[in-house]
Amino acid sequence: MADLTSARILVASNRGPVSFSSGPDGALTLKRGGGGLVSGLSAIDDPNAVWVCAALSEADRQAARQSPQGRLDRGGFDVGGQAVRMLDLDPEVFDQAYNGVANSTLWFLHHQLYNTPVAPAFDAEAAQRWQGFTAYNRAFAEALAAEAAPGAAVLVQDYHLSLVPELLRELRPDLRISYFLHIPWAPADYFRLLPEEQARAVLTGVLGADRAGFHTRRWALAFAECCAEVLDAEVDRTGLTVRHQGRTTRLGVHSLGADGEFLRERAHRPDVDERLAALRAAVGPRRTIVRVDRTELSKNIVRGLLAYRHLLRSRPEWRGKVVHVAFAYPSRQDLVEYRDYTAAVRRISEEINAEFATADWQPLILQVEDDFARSLAAYRLADVALVNPIRDGMNLVAKEVPVVSEAGCALVLSREAGAWAELAEDAIGINPYDVLGTADALHRALTMPADERTERTKRLAAAATALPPQQWFLDQLAALSS
Repeated sequence: MADLTSARILVASNRGPVSFSSGPDGALTLKRGGGGLVSGLSAIDDPNAVWVCAALSEADRQAARQSPQGRLDRGGFDVGGQAVRMLDLDPEVFDQAYNGVANSTLWFLHHQLYNTPVAPAFDAEAAQRWQGFTAYNRAFAEALAAEAAPGAAVLVQDYHLSLVPELLRELRPDLRISYFLHIPWAPADYFRLLPEEQARAVLTGVLGADRAGFHTRRWALAFAECCAEVLDAEVDRTGLTVRHQGRTTRLGVHSLGADGEFLRERAHRPDVDERLAALRAAVGPRRTIVRVDRTELSKNIVRGLLAYRHLLRSRPEWRGKVVHVAFAYPSRQDLVEYRDYTAAVRRISEEINAEFATADWQPLILQVEDDFARSLAAYRLADVALVNPIRDGMNLVAKEVPVVSEAGCALVLSREAGAWAELAEDAIGINPYDVLGTADALHRALTMPADERTERTKRLAAAATALPPQQWFLDQLAALSS
């Protein structure tokens, strides 16, 4: 093992705070990322904190190879004052872990997305992918063990790294380890789709942490039930603890909020104003229903489009008076299921426009190219926000739109989104599978009186920003120390 450094706080995640691209001359260009985790880490007042992440591209791997032990901050790269250790993993191992297990197995499992008559099938190839997943998690554990000072706090992030806490504890029992899951946790009956050995490995992997965090109490209890059913662990459902093999893991609930200060400032920059003007020109004086999602299977974009089509069919008074602005940014296009889903989104959108469009009205505007400034422009314009996931750990879009909306926005929200636990009182709740019910909810949202919409939006924005990313991160750090 490498000599221990003075890192007292460490973060581990698949995706790090920076990424690289390579130019025609081979020169590497660094790009800083965003998101709640990056914002959260900025709250740490510790110059020796280290972020451990995976190299996701060949350019990333090249940068990692040019840096001592993958430490970008020691390899001549300006990573914004952060210490970043980027792991140069074998591409085949990374693919097995990331695509083969994390995104094709654990993601499908926790979001209950499997078409069970045909999938999953845990055959010899699946067993090989699991070996890659284990090797990937072990590489993270070894890197964290090598970087951490005695008694350091390690915050392991998300389903990609669910085996890390146990592997790290075996290497460094002196460390304080937390784990946080950013997605839902499957109910016990569904979780047992996993082969017994893998199911036990995932659970004991998480239980290697001193503390395991979730966005909602519902997901924390689902994890506890899996521990009780699969491991016969001792579970305290009131106190939220799980005891197994002589160790107790505390479960915590930390609902990630929107970064209101950043969103309000970013939403009024010139590039957003420019895109807003273009959207206003396209929409005209009509009402708007806005959605912003990745073309992720769990986001339920197809049923949302079907609901909008039913609204236009069943309530003709809305024809010519409303526009659905749907931003569906491509996600995981290396997986066939996602390519097929993106194609279905395009097809249904084209069908809606073909059925209803007139010479001066396009009922649906679909954009599939990622553009954050355009998303913020749509937030500002929205009269109604449609957020209808099948299941979601949190869903920050549901929290971001009310913060940025200019005239007040009615939120149509799936009860299966983690955000429902906080926003239910002022959102219009829907069953994400109920197309007709969603169409009725859209009508209710469109006809909501302006003063009611304004007041609801104020309360939604307050709830959405109650725990900004920086405080969300510091609360977990404090809880790990208590």
